[in-house]
Amino acid sequence: MQRIALSLAILVLAGSALAQSPPADTDSTQPPSSYYPAPPPLKAPPVEKGASLNNLSSPLAGGHPAPTRTDIDSEAEAHLFAHATRMVWGRYSKIKGAKPGVASVTKQGPLWTIKGRLDSVAPGTEGDWVAIDGVVERIAAHNVYIRGEVAFHVAKVQNGTVCKVGGLLHFRRSGKSHTWRLAEGDNPCDGTQEKFDLVYEKPAEKRPVPAQGKRT
Repeated sequence: MQRIALSLAILVLAGSALAQSPPADTDSTQPPSSYYPAPPPLKAPPVEKGASLNNLSSPLAGGHPAPTRTDIDSEAEAHLFAHATRMVWGRYSKIKGAKPGVASVTKQGPLWTIKGRLDSVAPGTEGDWVAIDGVVERIAAHNVYIRGEVAFHVAKVQNGTVCKVGGLLHFRRSGKSHTWRLAEGDNPCDGTQEKFDLVYEKPAEKRPVPAQGKRT
């Protein structure tokens, strides 16, 4: 009996081994796996984090409170800047037919604001424009600091994407020039130096009207 039982156990083990082993001859016409050449990994490979998003420049970056007054360190500079009524866009200013845009500096109590837009009319640039919108934080000798943004729209740059420079913008004037140039004037989309200027325009003098004598 023990010999019969041992023989049966050997046969069972042999059959189990045969069932688990792959067939010796596989069919070469079997279609490839949908995961060919290899299945996807269970976990994506780790990657390094990008640059920190903290301290980015924007009109109210980091919850910066909106300015309520304009600090004036130079009355002479403030007098000039009050008449910054023209805008010049260096990208197109040398093309025949280019014209300046219009800017407006407004005093709202102790706070100065500025808005302006230039729609390009130079041949081949129609539809392109630049605009400024902001509050004047500080006016010092040869320097004006504006919190806001300057937006550039150039049709050939990123399919006409509006490219903005925002935050605390610094406009500089040199010597006896009547022009303040944006220091952060590189277009963030293509790196072009836009040479964006605000220009003082001397107000027209109001001449007194001579009194008319009475006719006799």
